[in-house]
Amino acid sequence: MADAPEVGELTPPDRTLMGPGPSDVHPRVLQAMSTPLVGHLDPSFIEIMNEVQELLRYTFRTDNQWTIPVSGTGSASMEAAIGNVVEPGDTMLVPTNGYFGGRMESMARRAGGEVVHVEAPWGEPLDPVDVQKAFDEHQPDVFGFIHAETSTGVLQPNVSELTSIAHDHDAYVIADCVTSLGGVEMQVDEWGVDVAYSGPQKCLSCPPGASPLTLNDRTMDKVLSREEEPRSWYLDLSLLEGYWGDDRSYHHTAPITNVYAIREALRLVAEEGIENRWERHLNVAGELKSGLQEMGLEMNAPDEYWLPSLNAVRVPDGVDDGAVISYLLDTYDLEIASGLGDLAGDIWRIGCMGYSARPKNVQYVLSSIEEALAEQGYEQ
Repeated sequence: MADAPEVGELTPPDRTLMGPGPSDVHPRVLQAMSTPLVGHLDPSFIEIMNEVQELLRYTFRTDNQWTIPVSGTGSASMEAAIGNVVEPGDTMLVPTNGYFGGRMESMARRAGGEVVHVEAPWGEPLDPVDVQKAFDEHQPDVFGFIHAETSTGVLQPNVSELTSIAHDHDAYVIADCVTSLGGVEMQVDEWGVDVAYSGPQKCLSCPPGASPLTLNDRTMDKVLSREEEPRSWYLDLSLLEGYWGDDRSYHHTAPITNVYAIREALRLVAEEGIENRWERHLNVAGELKSGLQEMGLEMNAPDEYWLPSLNAVRVPDGVDDGAVISYLLDTYDLEIASGLGDLAGDIWRIGCMGYSARPKNVQYVLSSIEEALAEQGYEQ
C-alpha cells in the first residue's frame, strides 16, 4: 500500500481569462458556490430548480417548459440535444464551416444517425441558398447549426431564414449557442429554434458543470415517442423529465453547487437586462476590435459576421502565435488562445465574454499584446 501523498494547498495562478472560455467568474457567483449544500430533493432545492428554469427561459428568450441546466459541461448539453433528437435512421444536416460542426457530426453518428453536410468555408457563415439546396437534395430530419462558431469568430446571421427552410421540410432545428447565450442576441422562440444548448462558462461567466438546454413541445413530443431508447441513460431526456418536470423524482444527484452558481449567474443577467447585456458585449468588444486594428492586426471575420464574444485575430506574417500566447501567460497571467482545426496557427482567439467583457480588461489585453508583438520585432 502506497504512503499518503504529500500535496500542498491549492494555489492556482490568478489569471485574467480572455480566451475562448472559461471567462472570469463574477465574485457573486463564487460566493454563491460557498453556500452550504442541501439535498438534491430538498424542498428548498426544488424551489431553486424552479428559479433556475425561469431565469434560463428569460435568457434564452423562450417560453419552453422544457428548459433545464444539464448536469455536465456544454458538451453534455450538446450531446443531450443531439443524442435525444436524432434517432437511428434519422438524417442530420450539419455545417462544415468550423470545428464544432464536426463535433455535431460525431455525436449524430454515435446516436445512429446518417450525416449529410451543408458546405461553407471556415470563417464564413452558412448561406441560406446552400441550406435550401442541401434540404432539397437530402431531405434531412434534423438540422444543426452553430450560432457563434468559437473556432472562427463568426456569428451566423439570418437564423430565422434557416429555421424557416428547415420547418418547410418538417425538420427539427438544433442551435449551438455555447458562445452566444447571454452575450449576443439569441431569440429562441422568435427565430423558430426548436432546440438550443449552451455552456455556462462563457458569456454567463459561471464555472462549467450545469449547462443550459431548451426544447420546444414539438421536439419533446419526438423525444418522448422514440421507438428506441437514447444510447445514453444519463442524458436520456425522457428520464430527466421526471427530475426537472412536475414530479421531481430521483434520477441522479444534481451538481448542487453548480446549480447555485448558474442561478446567481443568471440573476446577474436578469438584473442587467438581456438587451443591455448584448449591448455591453457589443460595445466592449468593439473597443477591443478597434484597438487591435489600430495595431495593424486583422480580424478573421468580416464586419457583417463578426462575433463580439469571440474575436478571431489573424496572426501577422513572421509572428509566432504560440510565443505570443506564452509571453502573455508568463508575463501578465493573461490567457488568450490559438486557433483550432483548419485555422490552427493562423489566428488568436480572444474572448470578450460575461464578467471578462470590461473596459479595463480590454486595455490590459491591448497593451500586453502590443508588448508581446514588439518582443518579436513586429512593426505596424
